[in-house]
Amino acid sequence: MEISAAGRLEVRINAADVGKRVSVRRSTEGEDTAEKFTDTVGVLTSWDDGVVTITRKRGETILIPESSLVAGKVVPAAPARRRGPAASYRELALVSSRGWRPVESERLGEWELRAAAGFTRRANSVLPLGDPGLPLDAALTAVRRWYGDRGLPAYVQTATGAEGTQELLCAELERRGWTRAVTAELWVGALAPVADRADPAGVVLSRTADDAWLARYQRKGVSEVALKVLGGGPSVWFATVPGEGAEPAAIGRCVVDGRWAGFAAVEVDPALRRRGLASLVMAALASRALEEGASAAWLQVETDNTGARALYSGMGFAAHHAYHHYREPDSTGDAGDTRDAGDGGRDGSS
Repeated sequence: MEISAAGRLEVRINAADVGKRVSVRRSTEGEDTAEKFTDTVGVLTSWDDGVVTITRKRGETILIPESSLVAGKVVPAAPARRRGPAASYRELALVSSRGWRPVESERLGEWELRAAAGFTRRANSVLPLGDPGLPLDAALTAVRRWYGDRGLPAYVQTATGAEGTQELLCAELERRGWTRAVTAELWVGALAPVADRADPAGVVLSRTADDAWLARYQRKGVSEVALKVLGGGPSVWFATVPGEGAEPAAIGRCVVDGRWAGFAAVEVDPALRRRGLASLVMAALASRALEEGASAAWLQVETDNTGARALYSGMGFAAHHAYHHYREPDSTGDAGDTRDAGDGGRDGSS
C-alpha cells in the first residue's frame, strides 16, 4: 500500500487509472468478519457512482464502495515471471486457436469469428485480439447476426490474468448482459520433462483419429465436422494405448506448431486410472513433438478439474492466464455440442 511521508495510508488511484493493474485496501467495518481490512489486486475496470470495480486474474469481479477505500496504488502490469517458458498472451491465444481450428471463420477487423456447427465453444466463439473496426455495440450486433445466421448462440472468448489480457472487454460485456458460461485456464511448461516422464513404448501414434481412438473419446458419435476440428492444426498427432477390449486404455492428442506443442483430449479408461497412463500418453506425444523441433508445451484445463491440475503441476506446468466464454444475452441455450472440450486431461490420471 502507498504510505505518505507522515506514515499514513493513502489512496493514490482514481477513475483515470481504469485499465491499469492496481492494489487496494478497504475497510471491512460493519461487515461480518474479524479482519479490519481486506486487500484486492487486479485490473481496475470501472469507477462509477461511488463504486470501484476490480477484475482479478481469474476473472472474478469485485465491487468496492469508494468510501471504504483506505489505500490504493497502481502496480506493475503483470506479476513476476512464474515457472515455465516465457510467452505473451497474444502468442498463446494464436497458437491455441491454430491448435483447435474451426471449419469456418471470418474477420471482423482484428476479431476472428469462428464456427464449427457447435462442436466446442473454442471452435464456435469470437477471438477478439485487437480492434473490431467498429464501435463495440455495433461489433457485438454483427457478431450476434453472424452466429444467428448459422443457428448458433454467440460466444466471445476473453482472457484475464496476464499482461495484455481483456479485463476491460469482460467488464463491457457484463454491462451489456453477456454472461460468463465457462472459465478455464491455459497452462504452460517445458516440453522435455514431459517426454522424460515415462517410456513411450507401447503407445501407438497416428496422424488420424481412427475408430479405436474415437471409441475412447468422451464424445460418442463424433460428426464429420468434429473430425475436421480434431484433425485441424499445423502438425496433429493422436496417441493410443491399446486396451484389452475394443476401446483403448488411454488416448491423447497433440498439435505441434513451431516451438509449441499443445496437448488435448487426454483420456483414460476409468477402471485404469492412477496407473500412469496419462503420463505415458503425454510422454509419447512430447517425444514426437521434440523430434519436430518443439521445446515448450501448453494445455487447457478447467478450474474445477483438481486431478488434472495436480498431474500437470507435477509435470512442471503452471497457469499462464484464465480464459472465459461469454454468451450473448437472451440466449435460450447451446446449439449443438458447445462444451469447451479438448483440455489437456479431464481425468487427471497420473
